[in-house]
Amino acid sequence: FWNSMKHANESYPEYFILMGLTRYLWLDRPLFFVLLTSYLLTLSGNTAIILVSQLDSQLQSPMYFFLTSLSFLDLCFTTTTVPQMLLNLGGPSKSITYMGCMVQAFVFHWLGCAECVLLGVMALDRYVALCQPLRYSVIMDHKLCSQLSSTAWLLGLANSLLQSTLTFQLPLCGNQALDHFFCELPGLIRMACGNTTVNVAVLAVVATFLIVGPLSMILVSYGYIARAVFRIPSAAGRLRAFNTCSSHLLVVSLFYGPGIYIYMQPSGDDPQDLSKVLTLFYCVITPMANPFIYTLRNTEVKGAVRRLLRKTASSKRV
Repeated sequence: FWNSMKHANESYPEYFILMGLTRYLWLDRPLFFVLLTSYLLTLSGNTAIILVSQLDSQLQSPMYFFLTSLSFLDLCFTTTTVPQMLLNLGGPSKSITYMGCMVQAFVFHWLGCAECVLLGVMALDRYVALCQPLRYSVIMDHKLCSQLSSTAWLLGLANSLLQSTLTFQLPLCGNQALDHFFCELPGLIRMACGNTTVNVAVLAVVATFLIVGPLSMILVSYGYIARAVFRIPSAAGRLRAFNTCSSHLLVVSLFYGPGIYIYMQPSGDDPQDLSKVLTLFYCVITPMANPFIYTLRNTEVKGAVRRLLRKTASSKRV
């Protein structure tokens, strides 16, 4: 893999020009401020979720273990692309080195695939919690949670290794203009000057597996969850279960919706500007929204945040 990344001859440029929204250059400055604000909110919100989940003893459950994993994944996911986009949108240069582009594309797809799988694992956790409540702590012990979280990371890594190795071997014939805000594999495949049939087919098959597989797990889990929720005798119990699950479903919709549109159509037949905007949505807006979705609809997290703020204020007074 790394040898293929280092291999650079006359067909590989020293750097790429990231075109962004070439027909709407006047949007660069407003987009810079939107991305900067979103990134700062992503950093603060996800860091707060991680700190609260780790420091509050009442949040030491599998659900918050996976929520912490999701927040850490979102921090890494946005940091892979947003700083480079801010540099390009706010400065005169819109370039990225060849090696930087390859690394960015590799890490971006690694973390994106890992998040797909992790969201499926979180649905499985909710299924066990609501359909097997008496055995929940026994089934979802720390060892299993760690194994499931590690599986998400490893599947993402394996997919990115496969896709990146195939993509980085494509001849570019000196092409430097990448029609996107950052480096991602479908864009690199489109700018290749060789036969990309194998790359397009592999990307479509693997994307289908990694999207449809976890999504099927989510739909099946929530089918059983819905049946279990309607059997809860108290209205308050049903509402609490609904609020917990609806937060996860909203996150799934925000992440999977754009991903399905983009990666189930890797041949480039979709409108490029729409594809770029949707990519920005799920790699910038969704990670920013996740902490707010989980905190605003979760009384336990809101209570933990208040306790942490009170403890911090008390320590400062002392």
